[in-house]
Amino acid sequence: MNNDMWKSLVGKTIKVDRGGPESRIGKLMAVLDDHLVLLTKDDGVLYYNTHHVKSVTENSKDTMDLGIEVPENFEFKSADSFQGLLDSLKFQWVRINRGGPEKLEGVISEINKDFLSLISKEEVVRVSMWHIRNISYGLKVESENKEESKDQGSQENTLSQTEKQVVRQRVVRAESSQVRQ
Repeated sequence: MNNDMWKSLVGKTIKVDRGGPESRIGKLMAVLDDHLVLLTKDDGVLYYNTHHVKSVTENSKDTMDLGIEVPENFEFKSADSFQGLLDSLKFQWVRINRGGPEKLEGVISEINKDFLSLISKEEVVRVSMWHIRNISYGLKVESENKEESKDQGSQENTLSQTEKQVVRQRVVRAESSQVRQ
């Protein structure tokens, strides 16, 4: 699907893919060269690698209800490429792919053109860049029916400097043990 088609859908509520664990309904926030930004009710901001999108559905009467009100000044991470986006998420807690055996959660520790390293519990998982269908990092908009009683600071997904250092040490230890084998 070409970018002109995608760009005509920006600001509309769409369904990405027809079904399955990767299918989501959300508001299309932006379209970039190789990925799109979808705001969903349950997953928050979700970035889809467009190479993996099989179909897109738009309700002809524009009656798909997202159930959330998007603030006027709502900001999300943006990058020229999907790899650039992943680089901007380094040392943050992310969810990769939505369902099935390939879904992962953890902290991104390394990114290159071939793979992404993710620290998940006590494991360092290397995921082929080609197989990352979508990613989210926890940025969400409160539902219309929820009160705004949560403290903004408690929703922060960025790791502290100390936590980043611990993650780096785990990566170094994991990579060192693999070199010795």
